[in-house]
Amino acid sequence: MTHADFIQRLRRVEVRARLVSQELMSGQCDSVFKGRGMDFVDVREYVPGDDVRRIDWNVSARFRKPFIKRLVEERELTVLIVVDLSASGHFGTTGQTKREVAAELAGTLALSAIRNNDRVGMALFTRTVEHYLPPRKTRQHAQRMLRDLLTHVPRGSGTDIAHAMRFAQRVLHRPSLIFLITDLHDTGHEAVLSAANQRHDVLVLQTVDPRERALPDVGMALLQDAETGEVLEVDTADPGVRAAYEQTIATQQAEREQFFRKARIGHLPLLLDRPWANPLRSFLARHARRRVA
Repeated sequence: MTHADFIQRLRRVEVRARLVSQELMSGQCDSVFKGRGMDFVDVREYVPGDDVRRIDWNVSARFRKPFIKRLVEERELTVLIVVDLSASGHFGTTGQTKREVAAELAGTLALSAIRNNDRVGMALFTRTVEHYLPPRKTRQHAQRMLRDLLTHVPRGSGTDIAHAMRFAQRVLHRPSLIFLITDLHDTGHEAVLSAANQRHDVLVLQTVDPRERALPDVGMALLQDAETGEVLEVDTADPGVRAAYEQTIATQQAEREQFFRKARIGHLPLLLDRPWANPLRSFLARHARRRVA
């Protein structure tokens, strides 16, 4: 890719991200970018009608009468966008790869956070976290995030979501909003995601190419796993083979969605052959209402 091609691509992604960000922040979805936590200030004596859940039991025991924690709402939010750059992200049959869509999503979320005067950072990962930008709140920072996302050449090809989420928990020192952008081509991350969601708000945006859900009828074909390199010969002309593949993928997706519901983690599958701005807006609005409820 020439420098001119890159600048054009960067500009296209930035413009797209800015337009969608403006749509998001012009509605009610901006409430998802507001702090949810409370800062401790001091204590005072309990009076009838106070929320008993705010009783400071240590202080109450020391003074032999109930005391209440005084709290102030945290207004500023820290947003961390965690992006999967494993080799499967180069796949795309709709004119865009999953990585390109991930870049537009990340740019949209970064600009939306900064429009709300929040700090936003980014972590790019494969089997390890390969690149990290600490949270800041300037437009130039958001532009650097986009450039780094589009230009970073991954050293690894596999995926380790658990490692990325453990990293996120280490660098985030207060309750934050974590967006995980990934195609979920990984296993064994459920416990770590659940743990992260206990302290932070974790929202998973899953990029999905339609060809990952259904095989085309093209006769004998060699299918290669982009991350492991494993090659499998498949007779796609066989209706039974195609049906079995679709059932396997559907079962895997149903199991993922069941886990996310049980763990109360927001999860949005985004198909590359469909516009994603409206689904994202609706998803964020639902999550904002859930946080307020």
